[in-house]
Amino acid sequence: MKEKKCEETEQEEIRESDAGAETGENIAETLSGECSEDDKDRQLTVLTEKLADFQDRYLRLSAEFDNYRKRTLKERFELIKTAGEDIVKDLLPVIDDFERAISLMGPSDSGDPVLEGINLIYNKFKSILEAKGLTEINPVGMDFDPDVHEAIAQIKGTDEQAGKIIDVTQKGYSLNGKIIRHPKTVIGE
Repeated sequence: MKEKKCEETEQEEIRESDAGAETGENIAETLSGECSEDDKDRQLTVLTEKLADFQDRYLRLSAEFDNYRKRTLKERFELIKTAGEDIVKDLLPVIDDFERAISLMGPSDSGDPVLEGINLIYNKFKSILEAKGLTEINPVGMDFDPDVHEAIAQIKGTDEQAGKIIDVTQKGYSLNGKIIRHPKTVIGE
């Protein structure tokens, strides 16, 4: 009869552990039943192993959730950081047009009110974009780096100019450290 009660307790213990509902009271009830010391030791060993298994699962789940939280925070930060990238890319040709217009209108000391107005609008427009993280890439005189610069031509130059950027045909820009338009450059041979 005692053996039958121990088997019933053992089966009940398995059902409870499968449901994940083991508590300290259940363990105490299981061990206080009418079982022999060997059965109690075996049950204690089984329960200790299950407890270790549940603790391991909990730690792994906790670590997995922490990694998920960190990853989503990083993704959200990156998304916020580069959210306006498409808009800024679309505005870069407007900056180019402003610069061409200013260079074609002549020197700024002429006192022309139209040129002064264009300069004011251009400077305000550019300062707003710079406040959002836009920076101009000015590589003239630097060594050519294919990861950053786009070569469109090579011309003969002095020995000092070999492998260096001589001229920029289209300015490059980066937004918060990420290159959004590579500068188109002329390289010396």
